[in-house]
Amino acid sequence: MSRMNALERLLGPYAITNITLYLVIGQTFVYLTAMLGMLDVRYLLFVPALVAQGEWWRLVSFVFVPPNAHWLFIAFALYLLYLFGSGLEQAWGAWRYNFFLLVGYGLTVAVALLTPGSVATNLFIGGAIFLAYAWLNPDFTMMLFLVLPVKIKWLALLAWLGYGYTLVTGPMEARLAVLAAVGNFLLFFWRDIVARGRTGKQQFAQHSRRKAARAEEAEVAVANVCKACGRTPASDPQLDFRHRTEGDNEVCYCTEHLPKPGASTPGA
Repeated sequence: MSRMNALERLLGPYAITNITLYLVIGQTFVYLTAMLGMLDVRYLLFVPALVAQGEWWRLVSFVFVPPNAHWLFIAFALYLLYLFGSGLEQAWGAWRYNFFLLVGYGLTVAVALLTPGSVATNLFIGGAIFLAYAWLNPDFTMMLFLVLPVKIKWLALLAWLGYGYTLVTGPMEARLAVLAAVGNFLLFFWRDIVARGRTGKQQFAQHSRRKAARAEEAEVAVANVCKACGRTPASDPQLDFRHRTEGDNEVCYCTEHLPKPGASTPGA
């Protein structure tokens, strides 16, 4: 944390505020110009082999390439990108959010270089933004399909399951991209994850102790019921109770109905 603060003091003045807005504007511009036939998106994609041949702009241009989908989905995706990104910037401040994006970008580029012939995208950078926002705001409710309210923590769980499935079954470039996104998330939240894990263990232990105490109280309450009159220490706190063995069972009586030695069991 001290290193992070030191970096912020050094580089904080150079942070770009509202950087998510610029990303949204850039992706919108690329989509519109491509739709009008003025731009070929293939020249913006990050292909390490082509970067090695001198097409260096691909190192930056790929972050402005929108999803390859219907315009309605793209509009919704850009809205969510702005919502989650601006929320993180508001929670962290511009510099830390910039640093989060920079780390995600750096990891994406680094793992893409391991598979030079592949095409890297900004999809998992956006995925890391989503996971970070969901971690900080687990009870935030989204209207799925504009009608179904769902807490974002459940959508994040689905995203984690999807990442796990990709790690098991996906091609190498997809696996590496997932590791980049997860690595970015863990770098920023591992302390919180450990703290929540410890808190969860403590809460579980407290719950177990309370449950055992309630069970013990229930056993005591059942055991201390006068067989003759049904009174208990709770109903008559001033009354004393005694136990005695009748056959194979231990039976409780209040002192008013406690049979004398050798006497038969009193009725109710």
